[in-house]
Amino acid sequence: MAAARGGRPGGSAPPRPTLEQVARRAGVGRGTVSRVVNGSPRVSDRTRALVEEAVAELGYVPNRVARALAAGSADAIALVVPEAGSRFFSEPYFSDIVRAVGTELARADMQLLLTLLDSQKERDRFAQYAAAHRIDGVLLVSVHADHTLPDVLTGAGIPTVLGGRRRAAAPVPYVDCDNTGGARNAVAHLLDRGRRAVATITGPGSVHAARCRTDGYRAALREADRPLDARLVAGGDFTEEGGRRAMRLLLERAPALDAVFCASDVMAAGARHALREAGRSVPDDVALVGFDDSVVSRHMDPPLTTVRQPLPVMGREMARLLLDLLGRGTPGASAAHTTAEGDRCHRVLPTELVTRASS
Repeated sequence: MAAARGGRPGGSAPPRPTLEQVARRAGVGRGTVSRVVNGSPRVSDRTRALVEEAVAELGYVPNRVARALAAGSADAIALVVPEAGSRFFSEPYFSDIVRAVGTELARADMQLLLTLLDSQKERDRFAQYAAAHRIDGVLLVSVHADHTLPDVLTGAGIPTVLGGRRRAAAPVPYVDCDNTGGARNAVAHLLDRGRRAVATITGPGSVHAARCRTDGYRAALREADRPLDARLVAGGDFTEEGGRRAMRLLLERAPALDAVFCASDVMAAGARHALREAGRSVPDDVALVGFDDSVVSRHMDPPLTTVRQPLPVMGREMARLLLDLLGRGTPGASAAHTTAEGDRCHRVLPTELVTRASS
């Protein structure tokens, strides 16, 4: 049988250069090579140059796994999303968080493991995986009130940071945004524009952020001395179809409504479809406001007024907080923390109302 290209039978790759070979080439001990490769300052400039030259000549590549095991570290962080894949891939919120987290972890030379957990069985299995120290820490987003995974992880001594909270007083470290204040400002904006019957489509009650946005809606009405009308509140689930169903229900209950605050941009997109089906013009007949400032809001017709939560900053701060807990933080990385309220392990980022044509 003819040899495969490269001259080795079966096409097998040549063996990787070893630490010992580098040491022989440089004329130093194996431990010295290890210190140079790992960036130790306890090596003279001359010796470091000899080792680096040998590394370059041999094409030596450090074994990342072996280095991590020797240091008692997996060099990996899990970003866990306890949601179905259908929601993860359709909701822009998650992609913004993943990009920001990945960028920050790459700066710290840490691997990102993205994990979707759609059932209690999957969450239990992941807890066992994490307890075996196959990862150094966990970032959790979209956590519901009844999820016990944060408690299981912290109880096992696994550093964990939440994106958002399960409840107001959360002992687990988290990075959140001002959901209540953002919703209050959105509804106040609608009232300031002269809208008289402002409805809301809420997120699921098991999500703390959704409850906060509903609280903000109610607070704005109270501050304006407007009555709270249960007919103007409809529950949604952060999906486009959920927004469509809720909008149809609101039109049946309160046909005279002239504004809607939706707890997410995706639900606002569904609400807009339902309004068009009913022959209602946005914003002439019904003003519409969302929450997130996702790509969805900018491509709607008309473009959607929305509350911007700083998702890139949120993802970056989550990663930085976890790296700090692991002792892997980078100098100067905490400079952005000054814009957040709360203590070192519990941060709340400000939101911003972005006014567009829909209101």
